[in-house]
Amino acid sequence: MNSIPALTSEAPLDAEAVGLMAGWGEYPVIVARSLKKQGYRVIGVGIKGHVDPELAKECDEFTMGPIGKVGMAIRFFKQHNVQHITFAGKIHKVKFFRKFAWLDYIPDRASLRMFYDFVITKKKDRKDDTFLLAFVNLFERHGVSVLPATYFAPEILVKLGNLTDSKLSKSQELDIQFGWGIAKQMGGLDVGQTVVVKNQAVLAVEAVEGTDLCIQRAGELCKQGGFTVVKVAKPQQDSRFDVPAVGVGTLEAIKKAGGNCLAIEAGHTIIINEADVTEYARKNKITVVALKDGQVSAEDNQRDAA
Repeated sequence: MNSIPALTSEAPLDAEAVGLMAGWGEYPVIVARSLKKQGYRVIGVGIKGHVDPELAKECDEFTMGPIGKVGMAIRFFKQHNVQHITFAGKIHKVKFFRKFAWLDYIPDRASLRMFYDFVITKKKDRKDDTFLLAFVNLFERHGVSVLPATYFAPEILVKLGNLTDSKLSKSQELDIQFGWGIAKQMGGLDVGQTVVVKNQAVLAVEAVEGTDLCIQRAGELCKQGGFTVVKVAKPQQDSRFDVPAVGVGTLEAIKKAGGNCLAIEAGHTIIINEADVTEYARKNKITVVALKDGQVSAEDNQRDAA
């Protein structure tokens, strides 16, 4: 895994401005606010069709463009003297397969070489790591380094233990242990990071559809509910991109589908608005636990995030 240390007040990044390449969700807003609190000017580039336009209010400078116009983003960052950027927010991969999706991927000059092997020669696959690493390399070839968003907001990484009042049942512990290994294997293949399990049987595995639709599919297949969702980091996780993230929306999907447990990886999973997640989980009787290796100790099962 990427091992860049968290920023501290004693060792901040030596820069006046930091660029933010933003996708979907609240995560980019949280990162922008964290950057502002640390005294950086925030230079934002939103991915068209993904980013919330409200993000502009959190940035000192902001523009928006299609995902294929990386050259535009590089020029915008350099125009504002940005040497370091970070990625935050989800990219909806299902959008890549809609009709006329290619219109959003017509590359500008800087992006042409990268997209050529994905779209024309098809020498490169479109797995997350392959595609996103190509983006990182393109920025860095133009002198713009890419740092993990958690470098600027380490507090959003979930800590070890049980976030809720309810303890895990023995059945849930077994499902977590079973699902954890499978999720790690799927992550190692760069297929997905989430599996849904009941009675040590896999109901659904995340692929291009994303976590919420994976959970929905599990609910459709298991009408009795009571299943466990396991979401982990990839064994080869590059913390500059695609770090697993959960929020209230994840729990809403679990509740609607009939699940009652969420297991995530401590120290390697972003939790969006932890207080809200904890409150929703308690109210709706969903156990949320953050573990290191899928093994549940008595101490881990008793921790209360409040």
